[in-house]
Amino acid sequence: MTTAICFDLDGTLVGYDRSFDAVTAAALETGLGTAPEALVGRYTDAFLDAFRALEPDPYHAGMAAALERARETGAVPDRALADVTVDELVAAHVEAELAATTVTPAARDCLDAFAADAETRVAVVTDGVGDRQRRKLTHHGLYDAVEETVVSYDVGGHKRSGEPYAAVRERLPADEYVMVGDSYESDVEAARAAGFVPVHYEDDGADLFEILRAFL
Repeated sequence: MTTAICFDLDGTLVGYDRSFDAVTAAALETGLGTAPEALVGRYTDAFLDAFRALEPDPYHAGMAAALERARETGAVPDRALADVTVDELVAAHVEAELAATTVTPAARDCLDAFAADAETRVAVVTDGVGDRQRRKLTHHGLYDAVEETVVSYDVGGHKRSGEPYAAVRERLPADEYVMVGDSYESDVEAARAAGFVPVHYEDDGADLFEILRAFL
């Protein structure tokens, strides 16, 4: 029997050594020389609004909103504002996010073991923007261990809509589908509704990867 093991990316295969806001602050520091809390908050609000609505570039929307807030409030010197573009801030955010990501040895070994097993097919199913998510896999040397990477922006709906799960079934035929992820709503409830066997991953889940390997 062939089993497709599907892993969430952010918070499951890939961890973070700092918060989302800290990543944003680092990007703003790089581009503006300062990262006032009000700008970080404005970025986050605009990013999430655009992301939830599947607008084309939520990172650009977030940084554009942060720059607009900086101009409105005078929180950043005019010279710094004149010397930076939204695209430069987005690029800084890409690098800051990659620098914040981590992969545990247990997660890496588990992924490699499943990829080497003839009866197991491996996928990543993630809410996010395609290029950004695939770059994380490449950055950590995980891309070749994954047979399919399904990203919500590429299929027109986040996991709660069911679209990514339908895409996995279409791209990766198997007898059984398992979803491993840290979000109860997206990786457990939505996966179960799509006919997947859900496995809830929690922050102390290094042992979970070892348990999963034991099923081989």
